[in-house]
Amino acid sequence: MSETVLSFVLRQLSTFLLEEGRLLGGLRQEVQFIRDELGHMRAFLREAEAKEEDAQPRLQEWIKQVREAAYDTEDILDEFVARFARHRATGFYGSVRRVFSSIKNLRARHRVASEIQSVKSRIKSISEGHQRYQSEYGISAQASNSLSAVNSTTWRYSRDDALLVEEAKLVGIDEPKKHLISQLLEGDDYQLKVVSVVGMGGLGKTTLVKRVHEDPDVRRHFPVRAWVTVSQTCDFQDLLKDLIRQLHKEGKKPVPQSIESMATTELKEFIKDFLQQARRYAIVFDDVWDVEFWNTIKFALPESSHGNRVMLTTRRADVASASCIESQRFVYRMEPLSTEGSWTLFCNKIFNEGNCPGHLMDVAKGIVDKCEGLPLAIIAISGLLASKDANRIEEWEMVRRSLGGELEGTGKLDRIKKILSLSYGDLPWHLKTCLLYTSIYPEDYEIGGYELINLWIAERFVGWREGMSIQDVAWGYLSELVNRSLIQVTRVFYEGLPYTCRIHDLFREVILLKSWEQNMVTVTTGQPTMWPSDKVRRLVVYSGSSNNTQHHQQRRNYCFDHLRSFITVGSMNSLLYKTLLSEVLGSSKLLKVLNLRGQETQEEVPNEIFDLFHLRHLGLYGTRVERVPKAIGKLQHLEFLDLGNTRVRDLPMELLKLQKLQVLKVYQQVDTSDIDYGYHGFKAPSNMGGLLALEILSYIDASSGSIIIKEIGKLTQLRGLYITKLRREDGKELCSSLANLTSLQRLSVASIGKGDDHEIMDLNHHHPSLSSSSSLFLHSLRLLILRGRLEKMPQWVARLHGLLRIDLDWSRLRGEEDPLESLQYLPNLGEINFCGSYQGEGLCFKAGGFLNLKWLHLKRMEGLRWMRVEEGALPRLQTLSLRQLPLLEELPMGIQHLSHLRWLILYETSSQLREKLLENYKEESEEYRRIAHIPEILIGYYADDRKWRHRSLWAKKKKTDNHS
Repeated sequence: MSETVLSFVLRQLSTFLLEEGRLLGGLRQEVQFIRDELGHMRAFLREAEAKEEDAQPRLQEWIKQVREAAYDTEDILDEFVARFARHRATGFYGSVRRVFSSIKNLRARHRVASEIQSVKSRIKSISEGHQRYQSEYGISAQASNSLSAVNSTTWRYSRDDALLVEEAKLVGIDEPKKHLISQLLEGDDYQLKVVSVVGMGGLGKTTLVKRVHEDPDVRRHFPVRAWVTVSQTCDFQDLLKDLIRQLHKEGKKPVPQSIESMATTELKEFIKDFLQQARRYAIVFDDVWDVEFWNTIKFALPESSHGNRVMLTTRRADVASASCIESQRFVYRMEPLSTEGSWTLFCNKIFNEGNCPGHLMDVAKGIVDKCEGLPLAIIAISGLLASKDANRIEEWEMVRRSLGGELEGTGKLDRIKKILSLSYGDLPWHLKTCLLYTSIYPEDYEIGGYELINLWIAERFVGWREGMSIQDVAWGYLSELVNRSLIQVTRVFYEGLPYTCRIHDLFREVILLKSWEQNMVTVTTGQPTMWPSDKVRRLVVYSGSSNNTQHHQQRRNYCFDHLRSFITVGSMNSLLYKTLLSEVLGSSKLLKVLNLRGQETQEEVPNEIFDLFHLRHLGLYGTRVERVPKAIGKLQHLEFLDLGNTRVRDLPMELLKLQKLQVLKVYQQVDTSDIDYGYHGFKAPSNMGGLLALEILSYIDASSGSIIIKEIGKLTQLRGLYITKLRREDGKELCSSLANLTSLQRLSVASIGKGDDHEIMDLNHHHPSLSSSSSLFLHSLRLLILRGRLEKMPQWVARLHGLLRIDLDWSRLRGEEDPLESLQYLPNLGEINFCGSYQGEGLCFKAGGFLNLKWLHLKRMEGLRWMRVEEGALPRLQTLSLRQLPLLEELPMGIQHLSHLRWLILYETSSQLREKLLENYKEESEEYRRIAHIPEILIGYYADDRKWRHRSLWAKKKKTDNHS
């Protein structure tokens, strides 16, 4: 594990010598010596750590010494740069300043030299131990000592392969699913019934219950449903508020603001009153860890007479039993997969067509046997083996031997952790570092894909690769971890990248332990805890239940001088947050990452932040910050600034000093209840084009006129551009600027106004310089969002052959300006979202058009009366969503041609269409046969009492007809 730290620091040292080495003067050779000696020890360290668990304390202590020496070297050099590279003034006054600075810093330079000499002596001593242990333990060091050898590790950048793969085919789930559904739907309707699913971690309890919860019969039977993830570290008040939000969202009702100030007792009463007024409810509490939780939450769950149901998953049998004592009792005990089921899951996961080659049969079965029927272990080990050469049986034998005799006699949980540790150990060091970093997130947390890769980049975990952007390399790292089944994708973007992902609980325990052991990440909730070192390097604070700073006093002995990152996850207790932040900013001068996301009590940017010379990543998303001080210009190394969902509306001229800034996000949702209305942006400095490193700009207010539009054209590195309040007269200038942005992948443009009141956008222009090569205009574009009125579709849209998704919001195109004409032959278009975009009466999807479209969403098109799908159109369509189309009285003509359609969603369509679907369709009718091939048809509407109703068309079908 320390080899991961050492490799990371070695890369940092090499970068330092390249970029800042001239500052060192005579100390350069000393730093080179330290780097070279650490490099010589790296290969040995990799071998030594494989033996660490069985090694004598002397070897374990030596490994720790190497890690600490590497960390201390990084600290000294960061302090050196912060002191000597801060002022690089020119001219007469610059010369005077340099003289005074030289006198002032003379002692400091001597101190740095002394510290470097001290580390050098330590390294020499450690190196002698390296030679001694190499002989004593018989460990060779044949691996290359150069950084290039590490960087050339076989690594596949497969953005799509892993992320488009479906969840591992479930094995042995059908019968348990039917059994649990019957328990929910049958039985006494006059008493609350609790169904508990119990079993060890990794058996698939959550997956099974999720499938049951989303089954169409269950959804029809229980109009009020919610899913609450509990976990070990949950805040009970936050959990209750989340449940209230879900219940209101399910009922299409606004969430009362009053819940934010309610006490626990009031929240429980609120939930109870809500559920008593509702019809039958089914609520899932996933991952319950103690009996006390059930004894507390049960008072918020009314019995009523509607046949209400609660399901919970737990690893503990006492929790399962306790939850059933006062209700109808049913406990389902999940068992490991059978030998046959384990083999089927393994083969489906790793081999094409699920067939194991004969020469691997024996070794593969030996590996599967070690997994003891646990699906998580089988998926993890198959992810590891997928990276091995199937033609080299010795690679598979090595994996089997690693799971060999030392496991005999250990508990099953220890065996599984051993398997998961093996998957971790098989990673190259750069992926180990990235994976360990996910320990910053709490249990069961949905990790944002963009947030994660931006943090990796800020921490310098991501290396440069020729011909690729740093973001693409980072996405590649995430893709590889998904390929190896170490990270689970929960939702994807339009381009197949993970929108959100998660780490399995058991595997997170392994990662958390390894991260703690090497002092990579320190996690606290404000409760007393043992920290891995008195030199904390990355401090992560979860939202916890601590309501005072009493426990914080117990950490006064810990030193934040070496802190590199301070990250908060979830809204924290106000007093604890302010106390901890003050202490961190007061002593952490080497801070590089500061992420205060979601801290609503943060109303201004602390002045201490502007003294953080090394700061690269500043995240203030979701805070109540209103103003950015001029001192922002002091953060010369800042690369990432997130002011999303804050109250900031303009930025000072000093922003232009941030020549390394790559990502700038400043926005707030126009209507918090409806994302269709877009975002407010920020007024930028007039010379915005000077930020030449910018790659993401979101959202810039263009209402000031053509000057700012021209500045945008200078930002040639842009990959994502989001514009608000574009004036009609500036459309031509914008097209001229866009012609310069050859790397642009995501473009969003909104005109002045809201909804139907948007101004017209005039984007039907083409820059003269591209008249001979029009195909190059926005040729890299993958996402296009146009929000505002259009007189006609821009002609250049039809030439965006790389486009994957297009959103047209409030375009109000007239009937003769059918938007489908421009889009139907785009070869890669996979998703269309229209909201108020067309005023015509009908839409026709012609044969041979939209060959790769998978998702089609039409919304708020009040004039639409009919749709027609010709045979041969939309051959790959999977989801068709029709919402708020009041005049649409018939299903699309030709819908029977959509053979791959999996979801048909009809929300707030005409009452005639709804009545036909819910009441008049008979199995023998022609209408029924047109849609019988669609597995899921959902209908949502407001009833006469204005209550939201949600129905599945297939609710009355025979249970044996499995459409789920």
